Amino acid sequence: MKLIVGLGNTGGEYMKHRHNVGFMFVDYFIDISEPVRPTFRKFKSDIAEVRHTGEKIWLAKPLTFMNRSGEAVRQIIRNTPMTTNDLIVVHDDLDLSLGSFKIQKGKGPKVHNGIISLEKELGKEDFVRVRVGVDNRPADNRASGEKYVLSDFLPEEEMQVKAVFPDIVIKLFA
Repeated sequence: MKLIVGLGNTGGEYMKHRHNVGFMFVDYFIDISEPVRPTFRKFKSDIAEVRHTGEKIWLAKPLTFMNRSGEAVRQIIRNTPMTTNDLIVVHDDLDLSLGSFKIQKGKGPKVHNGIISLEKELGKEDFVRVRVGVDNRPADNRASGEKYVLSDFLPEEEMQVKAVFPDIVIKLFA
């Protein structure tokens, strides 16, 4: 069984933020998968159990906010048969341009507080990261990274980033 964790901040005011692209991906994956059991709240997360290409998958959205995501993921890993080998983390990445993505194991952005929390709490870096590009700042007027990721996608940006979700699924399950 795989564990796909989308990183983000819980609450309606954060829903469209660039920092919530991991949550957006989890919602997309739920929509394209066969439900196994309804979403439930456990391990400081909202969790959906689905089946995709015949495989059972847990999809988790930590309720601990981005900077403490590792606390929730550590609870899931400690209290289920899953290990970091089963873990796939989907998160925003300012090092990548809007609408691009990279899937890597043990490599990530230069600075990302959600990833830092995961590495600290799990004591490992060797999990799969799906780095979804969210940077669309103009070169001549770049907002600070922290301010930028905590702002909403423009409607056309949201469409552009969500357009890569099917490609991510194909790469993960090829």
